[in-house]
Amino acid sequence: MRAARVAIAIYLAAGLGLAGCARDSRPELMNVAASNNTPDEFAILPNKPIAIPQDLAALPPPTPGGTNRVDPTPEADAVAALGGDPARLRAGGVPAADAALVARATRFGVAEGIRQSLAAEDLEYRRRNDGRLLERLFNVNVYFKAYRPMSLDQHAELARWRRAGAQNVGAPPEKTD
Repeated sequence: MRAARVAIAIYLAAGLGLAGCARDSRPELMNVAASNNTPDEFAILPNKPIAIPQDLAALPPPTPGGTNRVDPTPEADAVAALGGDPARLRAGGVPAADAALVARATRFGVAEGIRQSLAAEDLEYRRRNDGRLLERLFNVNVYFKAYRPMSLDQHAELARWRRAGAQNVGAPPEKTD
């Protein structure tokens, strides 16, 4: 009887140990259970119909890795359908209408490599706040608990702005649970 209990304990410990080994090294705080072995129906975009121009000399020379005239362009198609100019999507630089905004936002300088730096800091934060053993084992969502210290109390912020005399819209009612 005692040997059977010891064997069960060993099997249970081995199972828990192996379950912990199967995890990716990057913590996933938002544990959305989605299988990645099925096709994503939203990623399938049909090609545009082939159109032969009147003058075949007008065709651009083929560029390896470049775009094709029949490649799907969903963003440009959406802009055109809404009455915009799809050519503005390819325009580089800052539009003249946004120059003052960009100048104000960058008045103290721009940190080089900010995206990589923030990604590394966030990865370290997620590793430190990855949840407890049973939360990880049973795939419990710990995202909101991990980022709670960084969340904004919208009602306190609304009250602060109202005390300062700023006009603002209302906020959703506070939860009373």
